[in-house]
Amino acid sequence: MAFVPPQAGYDRAITVFSPDGRLFQVNYAREAVKRGATAVGVKCNEGVVLAVEKRITSRLIEPESYEKIFQIDDHIAAASSGIIADARVLVNRARLEAQIHRLTYGEPAPLSVIVKKICDLKQMHTQYGGVRPFGAALLMAGINDRPELYETDPSGAYFAWKAVAIGSGRNTAMAIFEEKYRDDMTLEDAIKLAILALAKTMENPSADNIEVAVITVQDKKFRKLSKDEISKYLEEVMKEVEEEEVKEKEEDYSELDSHY
Repeated sequence: MAFVPPQAGYDRAITVFSPDGRLFQVNYAREAVKRGATAVGVKCNEGVVLAVEKRITSRLIEPESYEKIFQIDDHIAAASSGIIADARVLVNRARLEAQIHRLTYGEPAPLSVIVKKICDLKQMHTQYGGVRPFGAALLMAGINDRPELYETDPSGAYFAWKAVAIGSGRNTAMAIFEEKYRDDMTLEDAIKLAILALAKTMENPSADNIEVAVITVQDKKFRKLSKDEISKYLEEVMKEVEEEEVKEKEEDYSELDSHY
């Protein structure tokens, strides 16, 4: 008789709770996000920044077709991690809800309303038989009265953040945000911090495998940075990192000298 793992009876259907109150299918969806490409978001007074790692697996792929940051409306964007096909469905739903709100009320949709709609859909897929949870998390950024940044979880929960990361490099990026994030940052500082956090999670960061988008308070318009702009910021960030490393080594040497 084959050995049956203890949780085997509880992870076959989304509607069955385990004895400790878990829905294993939701945990598996979160695992899909944890194994996905890293995406980061940073908010500041001048706007909001999204940056993602583009895992291009073949040199034959057209890089422009590999999209990880999506425009939802003029003033709203989303970055995904996890199963791209699932993220695409969520993005299309967000676009639809944004247009419905604009046509119904004659004004741009508040980001919080779109986030709630998407998370209602995600939660519904944790409650009924015959469906599975979405294996994707979205970072949703936008500007109505002020910059806003949300993380949406496969469970349907959502949280507002000043700076946040999802995907395989989350822990590394969050440690950098905890150390370096400031409330008085400029938009340029926020772009550099987002690229720094992303670069620290990648083996060979370059402008070819990083995608960055910004929405500014000034015009409330979504814009992707060009490859040249990303390359410029990346060079500045890596130069600052090298200078910091040299300074730390010099401090270590001076401490050693003081002991002798």
